Amino acid sequence: MAVHAYASQEIVCQYQPWGPNTEIESQDFVNQTIKDSAQNPRTRFVFAIIYDEMLIGAGELNIRSFTNKVGEIGYIVNPDYWGKGIATEVATLLIDFGYGEHQLHRIYATCDPRNIGSSKVLEKVGMTKEGRIREDLLLKDGWRDSLLYSVLEHEWKS
Repeated sequence: MAVHAYASQEIVCQYQPWGPNTEIESQDFVNQTIKDSAQNPRTRFVFAIIYDEMLIGAGELNIRSFTNKVGEIGYIVNPDYWGKGIATEVATLLIDFGYGEHQLHRIYATCDPRNIGSSKVLEKVGMTKEGRIREDLLLKDGWRDSLLYSVLEHEWKS
């Protein structure tokens, strides 16, 4: 399974509360995304990243508040394809999707402060670093801070 090819790698999930995945955990992820796609109202949109006709990752938009028109993006890419601008393109498409299809007002993303690559992606797509959320996520090796980035609709359109 293509999802398992990247989700089972330590380097891919080193800053995440999940993984490395077993084959069953990778299959559970796929099954959950299918189940989530049938929810009404739908709040989770997971897209396969296809490169050279191969599934190499996933991009995700989660609507966190319909009332306040807030969404969160995330992405994961097989490390064999890092450094090709794929995460930047995916983040851009996810933001376009959030504003274009869902009329959101604010889209944000978080990343581990040690994840320099992801920080660069979020800055490259025009997100503003708002600050640091202290001990935001529990990882296997303890609490992790998160850097918070966002872009507002009017900033994106300009």
